[in-house]
Amino acid sequence: MRRLDRYIGSTVFLAIVAVLGIITGLALLFAFIDELNDIEGAYTLLDAASYVGLTAPQRIYDMLPMAALIGCLVGLGTLASNSELTVIRAAGVSIRRIVWAVMKPMLVLMVVGLVVGEYLAPWTSSMAQANRSLAQSVGKAQSSKHGLWHRQGSEYIHINAVQPGGKLIGVTRYLFDDQQRLLGSSFAKQGLYQDGYWQLEDIVYTELQERSSSVRQAASERWDVEISPQLLNTVVMEPDTLPITGLWQYAHYLNDQGLNANRYWLAFWVKVLQPLVTAALVLMAISFVFGPLRSVTLGQRVFTGVVVGFVFRIAQDLLGPASLVFGFAPIVAVMLPALICAGCGLWLLKRAG
Repeated sequence: MRRLDRYIGSTVFLAIVAVLGIITGLALLFAFIDELNDIEGAYTLLDAASYVGLTAPQRIYDMLPMAALIGCLVGLGTLASNSELTVIRAAGVSIRRIVWAVMKPMLVLMVVGLVVGEYLAPWTSSMAQANRSLAQSVGKAQSSKHGLWHRQGSEYIHINAVQPGGKLIGVTRYLFDDQQRLLGSSFAKQGLYQDGYWQLEDIVYTELQERSSSVRQAASERWDVEISPQLLNTVVMEPDTLPITGLWQYAHYLNDQGLNANRYWLAFWVKVLQPLVTAALVLMAISFVFGPLRSVTLGQRVFTGVVVGFVFRIAQDLLGPASLVFGFAPIVAVMLPALICAGCGLWLLKRAG
């Protein structure tokens, strides 16, 4: 019986890996084509290729649920087309046992996915973002397309690029009073983190008076601000590319600052619950093979998997922003599509059994 479990599990596992490779390759190709529009100045074709390559782990992590759905349909569907599932069922193997045989390799994929999403993907995405922002912001003041904004008290800060290790490129600061009137601004070419504070270099200040303004320069300045390199590495990234620990810490930081952290809580629950979401999609795929897609061709199974995967993704993409607009818990937006898929899968399996 263990040999049978290994056979079913390996067939599904190889199908999922193959599908994951195909759809990730397509995603990288489309991303590279889209990146060609940004090539100008110091940002070259090689920089674009490097950026897309460094984002590959994040794309693999994002594509894992859909790859699991389609791969499970392909793997089990192949067994069904060859009448192997019929023989296995005729030998007295229950549907529950087949589901468990499929879920065991899925547990391995889920663990690998968590490791990639928590450690590898955030690091490579941070490198990709820093390299691209640096290439696109050389010699420019607040003109980087992919820079970041941050607020600390009455000061609004724009940073062109954040390099790993605590180095800022192109720091623009705007200071407002209690009535939200602009008092002045400054631009520093770079900033280095030293012993708990930032040392800004090559600074140009613009001070605003009621009817005039003045400009002065300074070689360096100590900048005491409650922004650590670790926090900046979190701020510079999109929420869905951050690790679970970074999302948790930054969401609490925003709450302490009195700012809206719902985007980060939504991304947090998406990452935490991704294994359960993947399991729900796999369960639905298994139910399709034993139910509506028992005797259809492989192409029809792949088409069904793609359609179901896109519908699921669209539902998540709609419910996520809806939770931010209408104020219901982000965890509901993540769990509701998964619960619907799991419920449909269990119902179809019960009918098939």
